[in-house]
Amino acid sequence: MATCPPYPTNPPRPHWWQRGWVRYGALTTLLAISGLVILALVREQTGTQGFLVGLGLAVLPVPLLMAAFRWLDRVEPGPWRNLVFCFAWGACAAALIAIIANSFATRWIATATADPAGADTLGATVIAPVVEESAKAAAVLLVFLFRRRDFTGIVDGVVTAGVTATGFAFTENILYLGNAFGTDQLTGDSGFASVTAATFFVRVVMSPFAHPLFTVLTGIGFGIAALSTGRHHLRRALLPLAGLLLAMGMHALWNGSAAFGEYGFLAVYGAFMVPCFGLLTWLVIWTRQRELRTVREELPAYVMAGWLAPAEPHTLASMHARRLARQYARRHAGKQAARAVAQYEAYATSLAFLRQRGRKGRAGPDFAVRERELLDALWHRRDVARPALDHAARATAPPPVAPWPGYGTPGSHAGYGYGYGYGYAAAAYAGYGYAARPGGFAPVAPYGGYGHGHPAPAAPAFTPAWVPAPFPAHARNRPAYPSAHPAHHQPLPRRP
Repeated sequence: MATCPPYPTNPPRPHWWQRGWVRYGALTTLLAISGLVILALVREQTGTQGFLVGLGLAVLPVPLLMAAFRWLDRVEPGPWRNLVFCFAWGACAAALIAIIANSFATRWIATATADPAGADTLGATVIAPVVEESAKAAAVLLVFLFRRRDFTGIVDGVVTAGVTATGFAFTENILYLGNAFGTDQLTGDSGFASVTAATFFVRVVMSPFAHPLFTVLTGIGFGIAALSTGRHHLRRALLPLAGLLLAMGMHALWNGSAAFGEYGFLAVYGAFMVPCFGLLTWLVIWTRQRELRTVREELPAYVMAGWLAPAEPHTLASMHARRLARQYARRHAGKQAARAVAQYEAYATSLAFLRQRGRKGRAGPDFAVRERELLDALWHRRDVARPALDHAARATAPPPVAPWPGYGTPGSHAGYGYGYGYGYAAAAYAGYGYAARPGGFAPVAPYGGYGHGHPAPAAPAFTPAWVPAPFPAHARNRPAYPSAHPAHHQPLPRRP
């Protein structure tokens, strides 16, 4: 087993601009100033009444979109501060950049060509997509560069980009709905025949996903780049750029649909936008299921080393079982215990993804430190999380199946789980994976196959040579780290 290099005794002190509080303060100040400026600009264009009406109507789709992106991120939920930053950037900084740049470009084109109508069309179909998608992509780039630990794949890119676009669409809807209300005040229209009702129906009811759909393409490009190895520098640079160009193209097609005739908007909406939305939704859900499969396949290595209970890889790979574990902890030990279980699930998922990156050669130089941090976080929460996960494993265990000849029959070790569980038979846990090893965690009670009818026969404990030895007894039987270097994270040998 490789050893971790010693920590430096006197690490160099970072420069003042590299300190966390300086960066957080500068970013918060920038977003606050942008928010005040965009608030003043929108209120100036719409008036106080129009601003309040637009704000009340524009906020309606925000909770639904945020809940949808948060649901996609449930496998490995990112920190809330990232989502707050993305939404604030989209609603304040990106919207301010778009308003200033679009207005300046449109006026310059109108002055240069002496054709205001053509300038408006060109600004909507060419200038606006380039400016707006670039401004929104800046938030994804910042998270990708400075929160790399939280940006590990396609789902993270989709969530980051989608939340940023949701914030941008929120501010833009305030502007459009406020202007529509001002128009109705001048013409005296009201009800379903008003411009406000038509704008609300098109922007909030029919296409609340439009801006998120555009920017998600950029997020997918960054997500695929995050999955690329460090050797593919060109690919890592070109994939986000390709996603950004696709986002600009789709945005331009959407904005230019009104120029395709009386039914151009409906044609683009039905033949292009809805199918693309369905395809991207399928892709994201498929990626989420793939992440759960990664959890199920990578965590058994830590079961062998004694860090996890044998049932946990299968339990943590099921969103239903995770929810049952949190509910059980909340019901029997309160909100704090449920929060600890949720943290345990998140840390275990991050550990699985970290091991996968190390096994494929995509781990960074802080791999060993990060692995130890995650293992320590799991170990400190194990007393609260394991009873809840054990309950979830029992509740979600498949029904008993009659044993097939030679597959899990009494008196044998055939480990496909038809008689006793899911894996290699063990003396205590009998079913969900690997044999209990001496010196690892001590089971509270035999699990007996998790509801498969009868306990497994006693089997001698099997300790492979590749499993590291446990810590001494004074260390509370804490297991050793499976590895300290990505190169050693290869698939474990099969049991002879």
